[in-house]
Amino acid sequence: MIWGRYVLTAGLQCCRCRVSCHVRRHSRILPDDVKSLRAVVNPDVSKIRNIGIMAHIDAGKTTTTERMLYYSGYTRALGDVDDGDTVTDFMAQERERGITIQSAAVTFEWKAHRVNLIDTPGHVDFTLEVERALRVLDGAVAVFDASAGVEAQTLTVWRQAEKHHVPCVCFLNKMDKPAASLRFSLESIKKKLKANPVLLQIPVGSGKDFSGVVDVLTNQKLIWKHKTMRDEEDGRTFEITPLDESEEPALLQEVSEARAVLIEQVADLDDEFADLLLTDFGENFDEVPSIKLQEAVRRVTLARKGVPVLCGSSLRNKGVQPLLDAITAYLPAPDERHHDLVRWYKDDLCALAFKVLHDKQRGPLVFLRIYSGTLKPQSAVHNINRNSVERISRLMVPFADQNVEIPSMTAGNIALTVGLKQTVTGDTIVSSKSSAAAAAARRAHNDSGTGAKRGEHASVVLSGVEVPEPVFFCTIEPPTMAKQADLENALNNLQREDPSLKVRVDPDSGQTILCGMGELHIEIIHDRIRREYGIETHLGPLQVAYRESILHEVSATETLDRTIGERRHVVAVELAVTPLDSSSCEFAFTEELGAKLSAEIKEAVENGVQSAYLQGPLLGYPLQGVSALIQSVHMEPGTSPAMVSACVSRCVHKALRLAGGQVLEPVMSLEVTVEEERLSSVLGDLAQRRGTVRDIQSRHDDKVLLATVPLAEMMGYSTILRTVTSGNATFTLELDTYEAMNPQDQNTLLKRVSGLL
Repeated sequence: MIWGRYVLTAGLQCCRCRVSCHVRRHSRILPDDVKSLRAVVNPDVSKIRNIGIMAHIDAGKTTTTERMLYYSGYTRALGDVDDGDTVTDFMAQERERGITIQSAAVTFEWKAHRVNLIDTPGHVDFTLEVERALRVLDGAVAVFDASAGVEAQTLTVWRQAEKHHVPCVCFLNKMDKPAASLRFSLESIKKKLKANPVLLQIPVGSGKDFSGVVDVLTNQKLIWKHKTMRDEEDGRTFEITPLDESEEPALLQEVSEARAVLIEQVADLDDEFADLLLTDFGENFDEVPSIKLQEAVRRVTLARKGVPVLCGSSLRNKGVQPLLDAITAYLPAPDERHHDLVRWYKDDLCALAFKVLHDKQRGPLVFLRIYSGTLKPQSAVHNINRNSVERISRLMVPFADQNVEIPSMTAGNIALTVGLKQTVTGDTIVSSKSSAAAAAARRAHNDSGTGAKRGEHASVVLSGVEVPEPVFFCTIEPPTMAKQADLENALNNLQREDPSLKVRVDPDSGQTILCGMGELHIEIIHDRIRREYGIETHLGPLQVAYRESILHEVSATETLDRTIGERRHVVAVELAVTPLDSSSCEFAFTEELGAKLSAEIKEAVENGVQSAYLQGPLLGYPLQGVSALIQSVHMEPGTSPAMVSACVSRCVHKALRLAGGQVLEPVMSLEVTVEEERLSSVLGDLAQRRGTVRDIQSRHDDKVLLATVPLAEMMGYSTILRTVTSGNATFTLELDTYEAMNPQDQNTLLKRVSGLL
């Protein structure tokens, strides 16, 4: 049993209030009706909602999550980010900095629905946490600061949701701020996100007078009263009343216009609702039942033609319960998302590992999204990606850093498992190798229209998670050589938890190189090694992860003749390299050569090419924008594939040197929000950093500066910006693209790296 604020319940029943025309009732959660968690471990799939909370940093994601947990009955006290006592921000680094670093999963019940919720980070350094969460979720809540609208990281997470076709609900938070603006926020959603906002609520009051919302569908007013001597202002109690003519004329007019716009907008987006209007309510659209309008909004949301918009203030405990209602009403159940690949497994187990954590006592903890079948503890499962069989020793429901063990878990749920020691992020887990082969055969049979024998086709594997390339790196050293093995173990565990963290060993110096997504990312990793593994490591200077490319198309040949023991290895290779406009690196065989080479030699050639792509011709940075065409490979009988790889690698390196190299540097997209009188100071500093201003926008009394600037010029920018603006500015930075350095800057970099500067 877990005591204190982590009391594990399935949620408190919420009393549903009936509102008559003249009688006022109060909606209140009853604290004495607690059900067992195990009673709702495997609810009907239509009652499950797998959702994520996503937003720009400081928009209020974690605070909104905390209120959801409180009103659902999962927690007994309201946590606060500033106090460092929230449920989902349980890491020491998160509580100290007041930011979310790791995505955290919690499960709770709301009005007979089971909600599996993941609170995601808002900082760009931890964008992979958002990516892998959205990969397995069915819906998302996008939280906005109503005074700022769509911000830089909001745009990034929205693109991630679109990539995974995730339906969204928008929540305009912080409506109590003086600069909060419903109209401004809606316009920014339309303009920046290219989305179609479907407004479902009108705020009552503005700024510090914000007291509630009007539901446009039902014409009901929901008011959260201010704190009194007898009743704490925790937001549990709110008053629901129907709108009538005694209300303020301006509010009545605004709600009436909003409902007319809503009906017209939904009719344009949903043919079924349009037919209903024309058939049954052609003379008076105001008579459309709210339930029919709600059903139409749900269809529009699931089709991703529009996004419902609600508003509130999570910190002031207003508007969160209607948001929970919207999650259950408009976001999809697992069986309403179409995963074409999963259907071939039928009732067999198919799950995706999307996150790994390390526990000192229990070892690796693997989060699984179950798409089909049932998962049970003490059962053997097959990892298709690793081609290995592992045993799940324990199965749990995730509750941030507290979990509850359960006997089974069905499709549509998110589970936490113990015992999967080889599984990593992106692996597909099935019940057995034969079930995967059977699924592949079913798919092949459907695709070709002809029968197929089991095992003849590749296994059916779920698409994994795209991991961004790191942009910063530095050396990391243990305090003594005796701690080297401990450091390697710590880095291996952290890499498994965080695939965006890369660790490599420099072949020349033998130093361990730590590669990450930003200054904060590497700082957090360094701090975790110290706290969790007790190793006081030393970090070298932070350096930018440049890339290299080539300037010209050239051909090259290479011959390798080696005698090892009594065996002679002879191989000759001819190939051509070509610069590409894309950021990828490619290779191919001529058609004639591809038909002639065996699969083993083709694999050896590919290994040689990929090995050469890791080091460019100038400074040894990885390549991008290069294509290699293998024109001929001649071998003496008995030549090993390893010698073929070595010869191909040498030939590619020779071609790269002949083609002429250029250094590509990461260029960042910068957004600075600053007071107008301090804008000139920011612009002056940016000019010294090789920055290019794209736009300057107005946001209430502030200016928003949009610019691109080389990452190398942004070291320690937060400190400088704080100095030139006296702390009255905020900024976000994210990778935009890689661009070729100008010759002067490239020569300076070459001299600095070679020790001449």
